[in-house]
Amino acid sequence: MGYDYLIVGSGLFGSVFAYEAAKRGKRVKVIDKRNHIAGNIYTEKVEDIQVHKYGAHIFHTNDKKIWDYVNQFAAFNRYTNSPIANYKGEIYNLPFNMNTFNKLWGVVTPEEAKAKIEEQKKAAHVEQPNNLEEQAISLVGTDIYEKLVKGYTEKQWGRKASELPAFIIKRLPVRFTYDNNYFNDKYQGIPIGGYTQIVEKMLSSELIDIELETDFFVNKENYLTQFPKVVYTGMIDQFFDYQYGTLEYRSLKFETEILDVENYQGNAVVNYTDAETPFTRVIEHKHFEFGTQPKTVITREYPASWKKGDEPYYPMNDKKNNELYKKYRELAEKVPNVIFGGRLGMYKYFDMHQVIGAALTVVDREFK
Repeated sequence: MGYDYLIVGSGLFGSVFAYEAAKRGKRVKVIDKRNHIAGNIYTEKVEDIQVHKYGAHIFHTNDKKIWDYVNQFAAFNRYTNSPIANYKGEIYNLPFNMNTFNKLWGVVTPEEAKAKIEEQKKAAHVEQPNNLEEQAISLVGTDIYEKLVKGYTEKQWGRKASELPAFIIKRLPVRFTYDNNYFNDKYQGIPIGGYTQIVEKMLSSELIDIELETDFFVNKENYLTQFPKVVYTGMIDQFFDYQYGTLEYRSLKFETEILDVENYQGNAVVNYTDAETPFTRVIEHKHFEFGTQPKTVITREYPASWKKGDEPYYPMNDKKNNELYKKYRELAEKVPNVIFGGRLGMYKYFDMHQVIGAALTVVDREFK
């Protein structure tokens, strides 16, 4: 057929690989089961607003090489991620910082805030955190844990915080400054005109053919026979017919509305941290690009349990699942003509810059 590579999935990992392969003169076929390219970073224009179809995506990195790489494909604005938390109508700044501590406790100095957290940590008798609940209390005390962590996290993961591994919350930013910037990364922004254009440009080479609404598993054996090499970005356990059992994922459901108001919530992302509200956050898309359109588009994000056939969004990287993944990883290493990549192929939570970095590492190894 003349192709050098079949790429399964047109998300960031597959598209970076396709772009780099075509630059080196390789012929590539990209297939995707969805009816559009760009995977979960897909954006589409609604009411002249770029809507993040699969949840909020904010690009951030400390790696200048990755930042320069992605800026080849789009101009980025100066958007700074500063989400807020709504707890039963009370509004708090995220990440947890001096603005949060001041509103909650009336403290003004970092020393006062640290003393308050230490006092609550001692009262909770947390010495060596063994689970997410204990880890969170050790970082921010019981008040913030109860109002801003517990309900949100248990909705997100569908488990009690005391049953979740501590490492999930270790990336939780806690700042003793009056700074609402969620990320400390040097480079941050949103592509002006949305993310889809990035993948369109990556896949624009005449050496790349794209086939949408195409399920790899309908013709899996033929694909593996016909193509010299396959880059697979789907679920690794599905590739091996779940022979060791099913890895666990969390899914999401999105409810999007066009509203006849100019400004619905005053911020791009508002997290709902109480247990009673069924969604975890509301995204108002226009604020990612400082929009002034007369209408607005909002999306409510509902975490959901996952079963086969549902869209998998987050790997459940607890001990049991990580051990099961190792078995699949060992199987993958015995299939030399298949490269497994991306969040599902590597069963790992990746931010966008990490996906690009992982893809470029594979490219370097493949074309050295």
